Amino acid sequence: MLADILITILLIASTFYMTIVLLRFLLQLARADFYNPISQFVVKATNPPLRPLRRFIPGWGGIDGAALVLAVIIQGITFFLILVALNGGIPAMNPVTLLVWAVLNVLDLIVKIYFWSVIAVVVVSWIAPGSGHPAIQLVAQITEPVMRPVRNIMPSMGGLDLSPIIVFLILNVISVVIEHMKMAAGLGSIGLGM
Repeated sequence: MLADILITILLIASTFYMTIVLLRFLLQLARADFYNPISQFVVKATNPPLRPLRRFIPGWGGIDGAALVLAVIIQGITFFLILVALNGGIPAMNPVTLLVWAVLNVLDLIVKIYFWSVIAVVVVSWIAPGSGHPAIQLVAQITEPVMRPVRNIMPSMGGLDLSPIIVFLILNVISVVIEHMKMAAGLGSIGLGM
């Protein structure tokens, strides 16, 4: 029972911080407004571990490689600690398998962030169109890189934007592929529904 409680706390804390780190990655990818108060929080919360990583992993073409590597490191450490708690000691495990699990889980979290962000943008467009709230502006900026290509392909439907439906379909297909990859990598064998 104590191991289950510790694993739950570890999963919640690591997923929360990984989400903040991945938000920083997605904000830079989308070239979002870094003067937004929420962006400032994300930057301040992620700067301490990212500064030393940036010495070895520079950014490239607007992609913050250090943030991605940090998310994978956090997820890898989380999986390792979970396996230690489940096995009652250090498990005999291939580090490559642990790395694959971490990468797949980080990719899955990115897809989930996009999925829920698109839902938020759609709901806000119905109930508070044109809202100037910093959170709403930031979510709209995050989703723009995935929405823009679909909007460019789809014809205009007289003011009705159907691109979120296509984006949902694409994100769900990607999510199913990642889930199958996680099962093939043996991630389901540790008994965690992630």
